[in-house]
Amino acid sequence: MRSLLPVFAAASTLLFAGCGERPVSTTPSNTTTMSTQDTEVAVISTSEGDITIAFRSDKAPKTVENFKKLAKDGFYNGTCFHRIIKGFMIQGGDPLTKDLAAEMRWGTGGPGYQIKAEFNDLHHARGVISMARSQHPDSAGSQFFICDGDAGFLDRQYTAFGQLIKGDDVLTKIASTPCAASFGGERSRPTKRVEVKSVTIVPADQAK
Repeated sequence: MRSLLPVFAAASTLLFAGCGERPVSTTPSNTTTMSTQDTEVAVISTSEGDITIAFRSDKAPKTVENFKKLAKDGFYNGTCFHRIIKGFMIQGGDPLTKDLAAEMRWGTGGPGYQIKAEFNDLHHARGVISMARSQHPDSAGSQFFICDGDAGFLDRQYTAFGQLIKGDDVLTKIASTPCAASFGGERSRPTKRVEVKSVTIVPADQAK
């Protein structure tokens, strides 16, 4: 299974054939208006700063449960954002990115199992976190992406399960990382490593 989430090259097995680099959207973000039905949040600590995610367990309960489990197990610690397209999204969550020698396979890793899709009506606006997958709807595992612009064409095709509530400047910084061509030819391979130091699940009231 190749690089999860959108596909831009014919050689890739991902979805989104024909999509190019996305312009920054002028659509208002859901950052301050999106309600959450979860009492916990995720703090994604990166080499560029922290991003706090509010979960929507009312929309994608099993997906949220899976993300929390992986985070609490330390699964994401030491991974990196291996795929970045400014104005579109930043993608991470692949355990293979812990190994520099495995770079040609980055984007293909997972937890060793797949979860069922929970497509819902959450709009893929800037700051929304969603599960990456390959062509089969139920092929997500651990890889996720955070939208850097409006990506409504993904709605009801990818499982959105939360929203950035703190760290918008960090998202901008990561999305602005210079990129070179990936092994598949897509200009999305960061020229410097943007590491995920840890993903911590904490009570929502501690993140205010």
